[in-house]
Amino acid sequence: MSPFYNKHIVKVSFFLLIFLFGASKVYSEKELNLHSIFQKDFIDTSDLSFLHKTIYESYLFSNPDSAYLLSSKGCSVSKKVNSNKHLILFLNSSGISLSLLGNNDSALFYFETALALSKKHNLKELQKNTISNIGSIHYYKGNLNNAILCFLESLKIDESLGDSSSMAGTFSNIGLLYFSLKDYDKALLYFLDSKKIYSQTKDIEGLVTALVNEANVYYLKKDYHKALKAYYEANQFAFSIKHNDVLLVKTLSNIGLVYYNLGEYDSSLAYINKGLELSKKLNENNSISMGYRALGNLYYKLNDYTKAIFYSTKALEIAQNISSLDLIKDASSSLYDSYKSIGNHKKALEMYELYVSTRDSIESEENQREVLRQEYKYEYEKQAAADSVAFLKEQEINKAQIDKQKAEIKAKRNQQYALYGGLLLVLIFSGFIYNRFKISQKQKSIIESQKQTVEEKNKEITDSISYAKRIQSAILPPVKLFKHFLPESFILYRPKDIVAGDFYWLEHKDGKVLFAAADCTGHGVPGAMVSVICNNGLNRSVREYGLTESGKILDKTREIVIAEFEKSEEEVKDGMDVALCSLQGNKLQYAGANNPLWVIRNGEILEIKADKQPIGKYAENKPYTTHNVELQKGDSIYIFTDGYADQFGGEKSKKFKAANFKKLLLSIQEKPMEEQRDIIDQTFKDWKGNLEQIDDMCVIGVRV
Repeated sequence: MSPFYNKHIVKVSFFLLIFLFGASKVYSEKELNLHSIFQKDFIDTSDLSFLHKTIYESYLFSNPDSAYLLSSKGCSVSKKVNSNKHLILFLNSSGISLSLLGNNDSALFYFETALALSKKHNLKELQKNTISNIGSIHYYKGNLNNAILCFLESLKIDESLGDSSSMAGTFSNIGLLYFSLKDYDKALLYFLDSKKIYSQTKDIEGLVTALVNEANVYYLKKDYHKALKAYYEANQFAFSIKHNDVLLVKTLSNIGLVYYNLGEYDSSLAYINKGLELSKKLNENNSISMGYRALGNLYYKLNDYTKAIFYSTKALEIAQNISSLDLIKDASSSLYDSYKSIGNHKKALEMYELYVSTRDSIESEENQREVLRQEYKYEYEKQAAADSVAFLKEQEINKAQIDKQKAEIKAKRNQQYALYGGLLLVLIFSGFIYNRFKISQKQKSIIESQKQTVEEKNKEITDSISYAKRIQSAILPPVKLFKHFLPESFILYRPKDIVAGDFYWLEHKDGKVLFAAADCTGHGVPGAMVSVICNNGLNRSVREYGLTESGKILDKTREIVIAEFEKSEEEVKDGMDVALCSLQGNKLQYAGANNPLWVIRNGEILEIKADKQPIGKYAENKPYTTHNVELQKGDSIYIFTDGYADQFGGEKSKKFKAANFKKLLLSIQEKPMEEQRDIIDQTFKDWKGNLEQIDDMCVIGVRV
């Protein structure tokens, strides 16, 4: 297995821009929090600096979702106060957040916007850092030619500015390129250069980076004892960096991989699971994919091929979602081995072909030649510059030995050359400016034409989506129907967009009231399309097959949904999470796919957990459990999707979370159900504040 060496282990692949420009006063967290910043009538540059520093120290690595939301807010405010430096900072932190979440294409857009702005205002420091960020994205996507160009350009600016810390990061990046090309000896030289600088500057985070990169080389050279020593040293330093749990993930996971190769499987499983658990907490898709792949390889070694295929498949799905060639290559290789072992030659061949095509893309000879060519080009340019300096010094010595008359003649000649050369440069530059003017005029005309076309298309799309909302609304049961069968009830339904992936459902059959809150894959138009199929599956299970037992309804719905998606030539793995109840008198039946049921009785919450499998394709589909609950008068029951608890907001822009949702419900039990709905809704709005709603939301409450 390969070690964890993806983007976050290269500290200065992302230059975390944290310069405090023109601060007029210093704030402490007690004196100024993020909420109070956004409530101020006037926000100055010191507020923006505080906001950016807070994003870096408290959110970027541990909570990239919140970091992105806060960075977007920072971009908006920076534009209002006309602070280009801060706008570039927030564009970069937005891009870093998106890349941490696995969305490299969107991250690249933010970085390129920041680069154009930094060039426009000649901000060399920010320009250099942004170029390196762009190089990192190209590297993760396997575009090594573009990556090396960016890193070499960044290194030139580093040297001109005398920025040793930044040079250390660029050394790490170039080392990683050679690492990807399996030139481990050369990669190690670059990693050791970066480690030396980080040690000198006492940059602990950078030192962890360098140690892990060094250990990765030893690991792949199969010197496992040296690798383990370096990983443990990195792990000790990583624990001291409280705001950067991503580095800690890599050290834990890589220690697990070393133990795997040493045959100590219990220790390996413990460390890999620790790393995977922390990766999930951080929602760090690259590391999650790597963790699943590591588990797949471990279970393959233990001859548990079912688990090996299960975890390797999850690793491949995430890798494909984030377009990571390295991770796709590793996961497909693991799946090839597992499928071959169980005799599934068709799937084994499919995985092998995927592995070969991805490997060839990464390790093509063209990439290797281009990397070496660009490095030699840089070394040549640097040497040429050095030779020019030496030549000038030699000329100065010679001039001192020439008599005064010859010196004056030469000086006049040089002035003539300079004059002619200056005139030539003026002509060339004027021609360039005129050419750019003509191009700009043409581009302006094209952009204006395209803008009009885009506006027309946007209107067509919006009109179509609005009509789709009418169609989706038609599948939702009227609130009056809910009230007819469940008089003491409420529905709180808030789509994120015009149409939604969440929906609520109601049927009445054989004296039983069947109702559900469902959350389909995605939101907006894709989620709405899935919701129509899943809603149809529930309807058919009851109307066509006559089912009223909760678990059996979900079993049949899953069967129908999978059958519908299998009609497609492409493999579709969409589906839904759902909580479904069947109520007759005081007898309640419940079955859930990932979504639980809460029953509140006498000031306490009874939580009935769902089966951990969605309605849709899954590694091991098992029958859904039907739970029977004897209700008492005054009991309240609640089913819901995850949009409420997952909403970001509050003073620190964190998730609301299930624990706070429980406290809220317990605090309003004396209120009528409709008033409960209003309180829950208002709490959601207050918590969200000015932040964007991140997902669809549906809550259903019923009192017996």
